[in-house]
Amino acid sequence: MTFDRRAFRDTLGLFVTGVTIVTTRSVKGERIGVTANSFNSVSIDPPLILWSLNKQSGSLASFEGAGFFAVHILRQDQIELSNHFAKPGQDKFEGLETAEGQGRVPILKDCAARLECRTYNRHPAGDHTIFIGEVLEFEASPDAEPLLYHGGRYARLLDMPS
Repeated sequence: MTFDRRAFRDTLGLFVTGVTIVTTRSVKGERIGVTANSFNSVSIDPPLILWSLNKQSGSLASFEGAGFFAVHILRQDQIELSNHFAKPGQDKFEGLETAEGQGRVPILKDCAARLECRTYNRHPAGDHTIFIGEVLEFEASPDAEPLLYHGGRYARLLDMPS
């Protein structure tokens, strides 16, 4: 039996994920950001999270050389922002109001949550690189509705009775 990569990808798409934008600053000082749904918690003590980036990404070298990054968990009304950061080859921060976080990393405003991290480790894994971050600071809006991704499209959270 041959391994059907498209069917495998579709199978993985059945797992509902949140949508994030991960930002950093390159060694040249450029602001870098990508949309990622490959985000997960790793450990509470120490506080560690992970995300992964395709090795073909034009931003990979910047994240590999960075000592810090920030993960922004998007709200359900931030689809346009998610799509904007998913497009390669443009200044993704033009016209956006940002702050500076740990390591001068650009911080996006008004997201559901933000985790500022020191790069703890990197691991090559197939066609991706896994980035593990030690969370130094975080902020959350517990009442924010998160933006979800399922089956190749955006989705919304629906509260169900217990």
